[in-house]
Amino acid sequence: MNEVKVYKGQGVLVQFNAARCIHAAECVHGLPVVFDPKARPWIQPGKASADEVVAVVARCPTGALQARHDDGRAAEAVPAHNELRIVADGPHHLRGDIEIRDGSGKVLARETRVALCRCGASSNKPYCDNSHVASGFKDECTCTLGEMASVANGPLTLTLCTDGPVQCDGPVTIFDVFGEPASTVQQAWLCRCGASKNKPYCDGSHKAIGFRS
Repeated sequence: MNEVKVYKGQGVLVQFNAARCIHAAECVHGLPVVFDPKARPWIQPGKASADEVVAVVARCPTGALQARHDDGRAAEAVPAHNELRIVADGPHHLRGDIEIRDGSGKVLARETRVALCRCGASSNKPYCDNSHVASGFKDECTCTLGEMASVANGPLTLTLCTDGPVQCDGPVTIFDVFGEPASTVQQAWLCRCGASKNKPYCDGSHKAIGFRS
């Protein structure tokens, strides 16, 4: 089980899940007085206002950091739009109103920020754990341009198909590695085995390589 540590500040609690941290360092660069890897503890939310802490925590692309009020309520607003940003040679960064389900439909988590493994090597699937670096995963996917139709806001459901792709149901805008919008879709199947020739989408390669998840 992933250990989640909690740090108390001025009216805000910061939760840290080390297993989901891939060292994007948005917190360190955004508020170094609070997030200092050389300090012990390395997170000291009492050194800044609650608003400052919440704003920087929201920059964490993986969801490893979460901010909550003292009574346990989430301090971060749910984004109005769902976005998927492709990281060159790395994971998918998603932000929005996200629900993750297993292949049977069981709800595993509700998220606003998540980094999904797409190299197939993570030991913490479906989350990225930086295994793409050691595995030598390469993909500078610029993404084939698709339709940019206007879609209604709403939740995004990610279903982890057993030994297969991530099925996305709900409105999401996909951005390429340069930050340019490539398409807006209501449904998509994302490769998570790393072998698709049509990244970020699944092309059935998981069957040929014997992908297991």
